[in-house]
Amino acid sequence: MTGETNKTQKPIIFAPETYQYDKYTLSEEQLDKDPIEQFTKWFDEAKADPKENLPESITFSSAELPSGKVSSRVLLFKELDHRGFTIYSNWGTSGKAHDIETNPNAAINFFWRDLQRQVRVEGFTEFVNRETSERYFRTRPRGSKIGAWASEQSHVIKDRDELEQQKASNEKKWEGVEDVPCPPYWGGLRVVPLEVEFWQGRPSRLHDRFVYRRKSENDAWEIFRLAP
Repeated sequence: MTGETNKTQKPIIFAPETYQYDKYTLSEEQLDKDPIEQFTKWFDEAKADPKENLPESITFSSAELPSGKVSSRVLLFKELDHRGFTIYSNWGTSGKAHDIETNPNAAINFFWRDLQRQVRVEGFTEFVNRETSERYFRTRPRGSKIGAWASEQSHVIKDRDELEQQKASNEKKWEGVEDVPCPPYWGGLRVVPLEVEFWQGRPSRLHDRFVYRRKSENDAWEIFRLAP
């Protein structure tokens, strides 16, 4: 068995064709002293780019302890303030809820293909207050509000009919209620950054990478250039 695992395997997919990153550069002089301000600048440019169809799309990664098992999923980033980056979800039954309960650290990754940029965020998490969660929940379409009540996110279900029945049950429950309330287990999670990296693609994979680091939320940011 050991010989087989060390043997070069015939690939199912091998080295899909790629391209050179050759649009922009990033230098120390271009960076804001505050990573939140720098991110805001880049995010605004991503929103303004017609080829970046979903600039708020992120990969959100968490890890369960004590196993160390890591999981990732694509979510939509919804809110930024001077404390950090907020997403909204089910924190009662989801897999990421279990991860965060055992390990409050998490990571976010943005990738803007047309701009040839990435932003990586690593830090600890905290739940936003109820008022903040309800403020965002009110902006959701009615169907999404019903869906938040109907789905025990990440739990195994028998079939699609079971989900549709839960949806119908909750539509009946909230019939005539104009403002469907936010479920108690649903709300916002903020990633308070301790590290934020700005990555600008460059030719020959010699990318420009700058990372803002601090040991705690009370410390000043330090900026470093990283080897690509």
